[in-house]
Amino acid sequence: MELWDAYDRNFNKIANTVLVRGEEIPDGMFHLVCDVLVKHTDGTYLLMQRDYTKHLGGMWEATAGGSALKGETPLECAKRELFEETGITSADFTQLGTVVCDSHKSIYFDYLCVTVCDKNTITLQTGETIDYMWVTHDKLKSMHTELASKRILQFI
Repeated sequence: MELWDAYDRNFNKIANTVLVRGEEIPDGMFHLVCDVLVKHTDGTYLLMQRDYTKHLGGMWEATAGGSALKGETPLECAKRELFEETGITSADFTQLGTVVCDSHKSIYFDYLCVTVCDKNTITLQTGETIDYMWVTHDKLKSMHTELASKRILQFI
């Protein structure tokens, strides 16, 4: 069972309230989600292909990310999710923005991670991702119909 902290829309933690993944989030409450856009020092961006068993399976994502676990800060969540989904570890994170999404009852913290990793050593997470590729800035901007989410494109 995955537990999340509950927040109001202004990112104030709601005391004595724990959310459970898969259960409906009450009105007026939000959970924290972190997304990490990965940029190599050569200027290319990492895309991950979603597992076909997931919602929007087969589509590409310009981020690694997911929900923050109870007690995690946004940056801790971003680092954990990046490692779980790609195998990349880095200390070079810049927060790009924060987006409140009422329809998903989520507060998204978006980060940029610049890495010097070996581009051929990306780790795929079973059940989450099935492929990856590195693309140029122009290619990423042109992939509107192939991306599961376009929200991160506002930051590049």
